[in-house]
This record gives sequence, C-alpha cells and structure tokens, in this order.
Amino acid sequence: MLHRGMVIANRIRLTGLLTRSPRLARASLLGAAVCIACSSVATAAAAPSPSQPIPHAPPALARALVTTTADLSAAIGRWRRKSSAPPSDVVLLALYQQRIYRLLARETQHVADRTVRLLPSTLSRTATDFLTAHRELYRLTPPIGSSTIKVARARPAAALLGYYREAQRRFGVPWNVLASVNFVETKFGKLRSASAAGAQGPMQFMPATWQRYGLGGDIDDAHDAILGAANYLHASGAPGNLRLALHHYNPSRAYVDAVVRYARRIASDRTTFFALYSWQVFVKTPGGDRRVTGPGLP
Repeated sequence: MLHRGMVIANRIRLTGLLTRSPRLARASLLGAAVCIACSSVATAAAAPSPSQPIPHAPPALARALVTTTADLSAAIGRWRRKSSAPPSDVVLLALYQQRIYRLLARETQHVADRTVRLLPSTLSRTATDFLTAHRELYRLTPPIGSSTIKVARARPAAALLGYYREAQRRFGVPWNVLASVNFVETKFGKLRSASAAGAQGPMQFMPATWQRYGLGGDIDDAHDAILGAANYLHASGAPGNLRLALHHYNPSRAYVDAVVRYARRIASDRTTFFALYSWQVFVKTPGGDRRVTGPGLP
C-alpha cells in the first residue's frame, strides 16, 4: 500500500506514458505520487463500479494500480470505526485493486513484469509478493462445485486484530502471520465451505487436529480458531521456525511461501490488512473463476 498521505483529488491522468521509456514512465508515476502526497487541497476520488473496466497495457495498468492503491489507502484512513463494516468506497476500491492484481496474475509473465517495473519501489515490492503468492495458491487450489460454496460476513476487522494479538501474546506467533493464514484459508472467514480434504472453520482445521490443538473451543468460531491455530503453530516450531510451523499447517512449500509473502506485506504497512480484509471471495469452479461476495452480484 502507498502511504496514507497520498490522497487524490481526481484519478491520475498521466498522458504520454505509452510512448515513453520504462524509466521515464516510472519516474512519471513517482512524480505523480509525490505531487499527490504534497497536495494541500484534495478530495476523495469517485470509487469505481464493480464492473469498472481494467486497462491491459502495462503503462495504463501501472497507473491504475498506483491511483487505486492511493485512493484505497486514503479511504481506509477515513474509515474511523474499524469495528463496523468497511464503507462503500473502501469496498469498491478494494475490489478494483483485487481485480487489477487478478488480471496481472493471469497475464503473461512478460506483461506482469513490465507493469511491476513501472511502479514506485514500495508498491513494486508489494505487487511482486501479491502476484507470486496468488499464482502459487491458485495452482494448489482444486476447483469446487458451485453448489458447495458457502459464504458469510467476516467478523469485524477490529475484532480479528484483537484475536490475533491475543494469540500472539499467549503463544508468541506473530499477529501478521495469523492474519495471513486467516486470509489465505478463508478470506478472514468469508468463505465457509469445508475444504476438499474436510478442513473446517475460518482457519481450516482438520477435525482430528482440532481435537488436539483447539483448546476445547468451537472450530467455527473466529476467536477460538485463531487461538487454536496459534497453539498448533507454536507446537510446530513457531515463532522460532515459522516456515517449519507453517509446513506442518499445510505441507506445501508453495503454501508456506504464499503465507510468508502476505504476512510480510501486512507487517510492512498498517493499511494492507484492512485492504485485504476488504477484498472479496473468488472461487475456482469447473466452469472458471467466480466472485461470490461483494457488490454488484445478483
């Protein structure tokens, strides 16, 4: 995420980037970001619609990601009561940002790399982690039938943060790692379907593992599940060896790498957690990817 000070009066229009070199294009993006941060008179940009078109050319994609990330960061700053649901502008901007990343992940490596190289350095690192993690997890995820999909609202962001920090105090597992696992497994509890292997709840425990590490709680309760996950990760080597502990949680190097990448981004900028919290659930079905939560659905 970009710094909170980058509020936007109007969505950036950086003309001429299509004919410039990557170095000049990147410099223009950086210059625009500095101008936005320094502007003393700024208003919130209009949030994009759920079906807002996304550009495909790398310079235009880079511009869209820069402006959307800055707008989203500013909207999160205006979201004062994190114990309430995200405001509509946060939801719409987060969806557009998520759709940009999903498009980039589907593009060829050449197009994605060209786009990422045009981004300011901080956003470039975030994009690299997000795209790599998404591709790794997508390869691991089997298609699921539409009839089995179950969704619900996540617990409030402030409540989840409290649970992660309670678990960190009790078991020493970093809160951002727990948040990352919660995001990767069920988008913070929005996806309620059991996994193909039978894992359940917001932290996706196998029933036998839950019996041993669930501390007598409810596998479907966010607080109990997060405490149980921290207990299991601690027993598996965290915080001393987080990668080993995560490998016990899901024995896949790609899974471990994806969780670590998301956790790194969550720790690096305080708005990233709230942005990811506001992302929607897309599921892989035999007929293709399908969005099952968020605005604009039937």
